[in-house]
Amino acid sequence: MSSSSVEKSFWFQLLKRDDSRKIELTIATAVSVAMVGLIVTVQNLADSQRPPQIIEIAELEPIAVFPDFASIQEISVKKQQFFDFLEVYIVAENKIIRSARHELSRYVDIAQSGVGFSDREREWLFELAAKYRIETEKYSEKEIVEELMLRVDVLPVSLALAQAANESAWGTSRFALQGNNIFGQWCFEEGCGIVPARRRSDANHEVKSFENIAGSVEAYFLNINSHPSYAYLRDLRSRMRERNLPFDPMSLAVGLGRYSERGDNYVDEVQNIILQNDLRKRDRRLELKISNPV
Repeated sequence: MSSSSVEKSFWFQLLKRDDSRKIELTIATAVSVAMVGLIVTVQNLADSQRPPQIIEIAELEPIAVFPDFASIQEISVKKQQFFDFLEVYIVAENKIIRSARHELSRYVDIAQSGVGFSDREREWLFELAAKYRIETEKYSEKEIVEELMLRVDVLPVSLALAQAANESAWGTSRFALQGNNIFGQWCFEEGCGIVPARRRSDANHEVKSFENIAGSVEAYFLNINSHPSYAYLRDLRSRMRERNLPFDPMSLAVGLGRYSERGDNYVDEVQNIILQNDLRKRDRRLELKISNPV
């Protein structure tokens, strides 16, 4: 056989093997596609028969830097960012309060049983009572527990957001920027805060300064939950809880008449902010209901 014939035979066998390889790859690819399709079909069928999975959303940590809301020109964007920013702090404070209330519920059972508290339990109870400004010497331990159950409780996110927007001019007031004071809280010791420009000559209050936003939020919750001016709000909240109803911010706002010198007009302002910005949707999303475990 000539060298030319040998070369032709070589290339013929090579091409033949190459064609066989292509056929094998084509078959393998087709089989792989079919297998993937079968797997997807089986998975979809299994998913359709499986109960829906609950996806937990990780809680966000509050942002330390106070945003420059005044630089946001679009009003709707400014409002949205203000609510989103502050909501995280309010949710965090509600979580702390729920935890304390959960522990307190155990003390209700002890007080009703008549067994009496241990020294450690009594110490914890009296520390909580002091924080919530209950004069313990005037009440029995059972009465202290009952009063604490009225005070140690959450507030609707919508209500807190509406007040914050009103009091801080959507995060742009001098008191918010210079003192981290979102809720307009006053203090009465010289140097405790910022002196209002329009303070009467016979007045001595200042707008309190806080180290951070979290401090302002905590003080706001404690104020609503302990000051005599908001006893009616706490009573309304307790009735909602007894009836296993969601905490209605529109109703609770009625108990804020003494929060501002504007009285009923202030209540109207807070309620309008809630309505105009559909803030109750945030309550529903966060499931802030009294069906929570206590």
